[in-house]
Amino acid sequence: MFPCAWKVNVVGKIRDKIGHRLVFRLVGLGLILMGCFIRVADPYPVQMSRLIYFDILQRISPRAYNPDLPVRVVDIDERSLAEWGQWPWPRTLLGQMVERLGEYGAAAIAFDMLFAEPDRYSPMRLLQDPTLSGLLQVDQAAIDLDNDVRFGDEVAKWPVVLGVAARQTDSGSAIVPKAGLVEIGENPAAGLVSVAHWTSLAPPLGEEAAGIGGVNVSPQGSLGVVRRVPVLWSGPNGVLPALGVEALRVAMGESVYFAEGSQDEIGIMLEVGLGDFVLPTTENGEIWVRYRRDNPGLYLSADDVMRSGSDPTLQSEIEGRIILVGTSAAGLFDIRETALGESVPGVSIHAQIIEQIILGDVLSRSDVTSALELLAFVILGVVVTVVMSNYGAVASFAAGGVAASAVIAISWLAFQNQSVLFDATFPLAGGMANFGLLAGYLFVSTEREKRVIRQTFSHYVAPEILDEMEANGHQLQLGGESQEITVMFSDIRGFTPLSESVSATDLVALLNALFSEIGDQILVERGTIDKFIGDAVMAFWNAPLPVDDHPCRAALAALKMRGALDKFNTLPIMRGRPPIALATGCATGVACVGNIGSRRRFNYTVIGDVVNVAARIEQNCRHVDYDILVSDSIRRLTNSDLALLEAGFVDLKGKSEPEPVYVLVGDREVAGSASFQKLQTAHIGLLEAIRARESQTVVAGLCKECAKHAMAVEPGLASFYRALPGRMADFRSEVLHARPVFSHHHGLREGAE
Repeated sequence: MFPCAWKVNVVGKIRDKIGHRLVFRLVGLGLILMGCFIRVADPYPVQMSRLIYFDILQRISPRAYNPDLPVRVVDIDERSLAEWGQWPWPRTLLGQMVERLGEYGAAAIAFDMLFAEPDRYSPMRLLQDPTLSGLLQVDQAAIDLDNDVRFGDEVAKWPVVLGVAARQTDSGSAIVPKAGLVEIGENPAAGLVSVAHWTSLAPPLGEEAAGIGGVNVSPQGSLGVVRRVPVLWSGPNGVLPALGVEALRVAMGESVYFAEGSQDEIGIMLEVGLGDFVLPTTENGEIWVRYRRDNPGLYLSADDVMRSGSDPTLQSEIEGRIILVGTSAAGLFDIRETALGESVPGVSIHAQIIEQIILGDVLSRSDVTSALELLAFVILGVVVTVVMSNYGAVASFAAGGVAASAVIAISWLAFQNQSVLFDATFPLAGGMANFGLLAGYLFVSTEREKRVIRQTFSHYVAPEILDEMEANGHQLQLGGESQEITVMFSDIRGFTPLSESVSATDLVALLNALFSEIGDQILVERGTIDKFIGDAVMAFWNAPLPVDDHPCRAALAALKMRGALDKFNTLPIMRGRPPIALATGCATGVACVGNIGSRRRFNYTVIGDVVNVAARIEQNCRHVDYDILVSDSIRRLTNSDLALLEAGFVDLKGKSEPEPVYVLVGDREVAGSASFQKLQTAHIGLLEAIRARESQTVVAGLCKECAKHAMAVEPGLASFYRALPGRMADFRSEVLHARPVFSHHHGLREGAE
């Protein structure tokens, strides 16, 4: 529950929901547009988050190893190096390897290694030594001793593909592609990854090889995880295929590649065709590698291949398969990291590319996919914005979570079933960023409104009560509960003449100034202002939060209002006007406290007999001719904390019997003063004389004596005592025998006729 007679329609004035939602949605739209701009710009953090997400997809569901695929790797492993010597081996030894693989029936033999320089072990190198050139004669027989020639002769006999690597400086030897290229579209090869120069092939290897391919698995200078590998490279002498793709071409006996690109834009590659195989590529001719876990079944040790003799088991592993020759030896520095987090020989990446081409399990990612990702981000942002603007952050979080789950599900299904790489990170990260920023904006705007509402509430309840309410989370809801409260009514005396003497505008300003002064005193004593009714104010204590000494606090508030009124009458706003006087009545009792009204508009107020009693007591201030009267219930609950004097029994409208009331003279300090003790003694004597039916002369004399004592305590009592002789019947009611009254010792005595 929130306190006060604060109308719910005030909330509507403070918080214009329609305008607030519009501004909120405009802010959300701005954030969505900003996110779209960031996605189009595609900065490095966005790229890396996307790539890491794609790695996660592959790690969750890697491609399975199929031992029946026609690809194997002859591994120059540590055992082979230990058996056949350190690397590089003489090319005659490599010629023997080619011969063995060819005899075993290899469909293609591709070397993932470079032959850029002449064999240093070749006898021809010795003959070309300048110090021996005059002693030895180089003839055809000597030329036949050249290891490169002998290796080239063996290469020429079999379907061998040799590798070259990208480099920055010219090697002086042109590398001419072995296969042709048919381009479809607007020059798609123009956008391929460009290579300044290729490493050379020692003569006559380049002429003898059936194919030449690039061994690089990433653009020159790129390090880290290998995710994409160029299928075709743009070199100085034409387009050169990657080693694995070239090995597949040689094995298939194809002579050309087909490069299909965009029909509208130059340099945009869409896919590469090789025979019946179609490879979706990026716009610069790269293929996304669909990895599987590295499997020992892929590898054949070079030592096993090099050993003499026929091995049927080995032949079954080689015959009809594409054989890639590479190394897993750590010292030869050809270990690369895959998207699965594994470190594998570079040659195995070429092998996996061949495998996925044969299987048709090629990952793809197009501009359409990127557009759909951007659309997913926009939809997620719209969902978060609209739901938050209508239902708040919690509902927005739930709706955003559902939308985010849908994006993740779409991404997973696209990867698992269609091999499409759909990035869920940007829609999710963007959606979370939108949610966070919008939630922050909502928090700031809510805090601003909260301050406005708090400021509004502060006119009705004390700040410490507001603090407790906020801490306890009171809610606005219809209904109430019964509890003991103290109610105050305070009315301006002589308001009608005052209203006739000033204009309506000046009267409103006067009332606002007055109510501000007296309202502050109520709040200081932890009271809740229920309502201002014309020239009157109603307040109550002990709700919405408990106030232990609420009867005493209400009385003290009335005393402070009296003091504030005295100061107010001296202000410039009252210059030339008669002083304002208040009539205040207080009562304590049980009432129903809560929000009362319709579901759309209600007041936090109190309903009960105690409200009527307090209002009637305030009306009797004129009859008693004193400004503050309290009920007997307050007198009983405050004990000696207040300076009270009995004011007789008065008729209260709606009550069948008269009720005792008391004038409030002062607080505890006044009650304990010697002056008040004298006044109290004289007052009790006066009441005893009245009840003993002493003569009018005696009573009048006692009233003057009491008025004399009152001048030292509360001068306002003078009018009370002047009017008292005319009210003697209020103290002689026949009901007094059943009602307690003050004794001489501030205790109780039985009334008697």
